[in-house]
Amino acid sequence: MTQDVEMKELPAPSNSASSSPPSTLQHLKEIASLIETGAYAREVRRIMRVVRLTMALRRKLNATVLASFLNFSLTPGSELHGRLFSYLPKEDEHDMDVDTATSGTQIVAKHSLPELEIYCYLLVLIFLIDQKRYNEAKACASASIARLKNLNRRTVDVLASRLYFYYSLSYELTGDLAEIRGNLLSLHRIATLRRDELGQETLLNLLLRNYLHYNLYDQAEKLRSKAPRFEAHSNQQFCRYLFYLGKIRTIQLEYTDAKESLLQAARKAPVAALGFRVQCNKWAIIVRLLLGEIPERTVFMQKGMENALRPYFELTNAVRIGDLELFRNVAEKFSDTFNSDRTHNLIVRLRHNVIRTGLRNISISYSRISLVDVAKKLRLDSANPVADAESIVSKAIRDGAIDATIDHANGWMVSKETGDIYSTNEPQFAFNSRIAFCLNMHNEAVRALRFPPNSHKEKESAEKRRERQQQEQELAKHIAEEDDDEF
Repeated sequence: MTQDVEMKELPAPSNSASSSPPSTLQHLKEIASLIETGAYAREVRRIMRVVRLTMALRRKLNATVLASFLNFSLTPGSELHGRLFSYLPKEDEHDMDVDTATSGTQIVAKHSLPELEIYCYLLVLIFLIDQKRYNEAKACASASIARLKNLNRRTVDVLASRLYFYYSLSYELTGDLAEIRGNLLSLHRIATLRRDELGQETLLNLLLRNYLHYNLYDQAEKLRSKAPRFEAHSNQQFCRYLFYLGKIRTIQLEYTDAKESLLQAARKAPVAALGFRVQCNKWAIIVRLLLGEIPERTVFMQKGMENALRPYFELTNAVRIGDLELFRNVAEKFSDTFNSDRTHNLIVRLRHNVIRTGLRNISISYSRISLVDVAKKLRLDSANPVADAESIVSKAIRDGAIDATIDHANGWMVSKETGDIYSTNEPQFAFNSRIAFCLNMHNEAVRALRFPPNSHKEKESAEKRRERQQQEQELAKHIAEEDDDEF
């Protein structure tokens, strides 16, 4: 009787073990095998897949798993092994010893690939940043960059670009971003000489971010204009470049180009990158207001952005009405938000647009109105509001904002009759801008298409087709689940 019971209970653990999902350590070992395959075959796409798989495992990393993986992938007792172990927290030391005993016997000095060394640096660096151990992260990032300078392999470039990003992030989180500017310029020069285009993209964006962080817009524009440009290899890096370009153009008063860059960055950004899309929309709203446009209400009602864009919605409402007093109140109420977004200086520029909008509404409503009433309606708070109103009206007439004349003898503003807009060239300009926008979007979509290499030369077998379809499904799944940590 007891034997029957024992026989029934014995298979239970094996079934549960076989059906249990693979652990994080097992996933990391599979990634290490993928790195080996990509390094030996010199296939960069496999290394790119490694980065995507790692981002999916990011939340599951802990000190015990990392220690076990370091014992698996690196030679125990080597200089790199000891350095990376020194960055890990010591509270799980007993668990690490157990993992060392179990996994260290599996392989000894098997992996000596530079790609795997850089990947170990990347894993430890991501873990330290997530644990907010920024000083250790800076030390780890500096050591990894020193190692990267001695490597010139195309399969390392993808991992190197991620290390550059976290290298800059670790210094930014500690407020020491200016310290690495010279090093970033040196790395960009090295990447240019090695024809590492992905590294050039990443480092150019990091340098632009470095300059803009300290409001060095002139230096950022000089670097951007002289840096080599080529077809974008990473959508994320291209989005960042468009965002920084839009900010530079805004400060330089080139609002039309800035609007195009910012809106394109917001469209191209992944759905998961909510914070990045919010920043793009904030700057795009300000630029459109400076251009005299009023953004649609749907811009402020996008999913997940309602609260973040609320100050800019009230600001847009004040500009639309042309109420200078309401504009002042909104600017004071949300001054902390505008300062943190670094848009306060742009909002100061909007005062003239508010006055002009209010004056346009007055000219449409009244065929004749005194300058005293104009000053009251605009709520000018200067020492001589009538003289200011007269100069504002004169400038608006000269710029073509309103179609009116000034009767200086009686102190009146006389508005002319509004003509038929369809008898002018305005509809033609509007249609032309829409057509150009659609053609530009079509051309970008065509350029973004990807085709398998040599698809016209050799026919694909059924086995290769199944493997390709499986890889495409995994890629789509990982992209959909990809976190917005890069933004």
